[in-house]
Amino acid sequence: MTTLSAFDAAAILIVLAATLGYFNVRYFKLPSSVGLTVMGAVSSLLVIALDAALPGIGLSVRVTRFLEDLDFHTTLMNGMLSFLLFAGALHVDWSEMRRGRWPILILSTVGVCLSTAIVGAGFLLLTQALAIPVPPLWCFVFGALISPTDPVAVMGVLKRAAVPPTLQATVAGESLFNDGVGVVVFAILLSAATGTEPFSLGHAGLDFLQEAGGGVLLGLAIGWLSFQAMRSIDEYNVEVLISLAVVMGGYSLAHAVHVSGPVAMAVAGLVIGNAAFAHAMSDTTQDYLTKFWALVDEILNAVLFLLIGLEVIAIAPDPMLLVLGLLSIPLAIGARILAVGVPLAVMRPFLSLGKLALPTLVWGGLRGGISIALALSLPETPLRSAILAATYATVLFAVIVQGGSIGTLIARLSRTDAGVRP
Repeated sequence: MTTLSAFDAAAILIVLAATLGYFNVRYFKLPSSVGLTVMGAVSSLLVIALDAALPGIGLSVRVTRFLEDLDFHTTLMNGMLSFLLFAGALHVDWSEMRRGRWPILILSTVGVCLSTAIVGAGFLLLTQALAIPVPPLWCFVFGALISPTDPVAVMGVLKRAAVPPTLQATVAGESLFNDGVGVVVFAILLSAATGTEPFSLGHAGLDFLQEAGGGVLLGLAIGWLSFQAMRSIDEYNVEVLISLAVVMGGYSLAHAVHVSGPVAMAVAGLVIGNAAFAHAMSDTTQDYLTKFWALVDEILNAVLFLLIGLEVIAIAPDPMLLVLGLLSIPLAIGARILAVGVPLAVMRPFLSLGKLALPTLVWGGLRGGISIALALSLPETPLRSAILAATYATVLFAVIVQGGSIGTLIARLSRTDAGVRP
């Protein structure tokens, strides 16, 4: 099988996403992220079943080769993610986000580190109990990649759930920033696990400040420059083009100067979505720019969740790995409860987000494509299959079960909180 060109790969994904998206809207009527993930996973299982029944056709090999040529990690982390984060940040209300700034800051930093430690320790106990050899440091690598919530999945949930504005901005803000923090923590632990760099708290702290702090500063600079440019003209075509340049050029610049691209894009999106919308754009420009980025967001979301479903083929068919994956689901949820609940309890005397905060942040804290991409970026070693299986099971549960039920959960809790029994 010859290597596909970038255009051929994109064409295949768009055709698949459009076809499965049509069937979902026409017949199944599931939320888009849930429907495409389920159908992608079912398609992968059908390919595996056909291969088992008819070994000569080699469908699994062809699909696997396609996914390898596509390189999910590079496609998402160095391409799609910049667009998705920027598009998501455009719709976050800065005034509401400021009210929840301390929960956002603490949950996206301390919360991620706490979750990494809890999941890492728990995963070490699980692998030892199942006699699956995974070194301790690699268990914490898994903790780092599974701890950040996926802003793409979370934003999709918030569109469907009736969440109070400040809590909604807090959930959105945390998801926008904790993935950047999680990627930095993952990179630090992975370097230590592979032996490329010695691990020390001081070195890790400096790396973290450079990546995350530098990303914030770069995002502010790019957002301010684009704001000034947009304020000096009134031409929607050029202003939409400027926003596109911010995303593509800004993400590439972040990579070149070794700061966090995800954090930079989230900050730049916040600046343009608030300051530029309020003071630099006409109503016509706002309308065109909003619709342009909404369309980009929908297309890339469809492709991303389809890819998550298709990656089932990358999992080794081992019963013990399946057990490990299933046990990793409650581990990740339990860690999320502690990583969110403890900081919220500490902050309660100073700031309360209401009774909906804990269930919304826990059940709405979905893992998604970022965790899959980080897991697929791990070097080819025997322990990679264990981490990939645990990651995939947790992400599938999050997207399908949590993503499909969070709206109903919040509606019931809201009615109960108001004194109306469902």
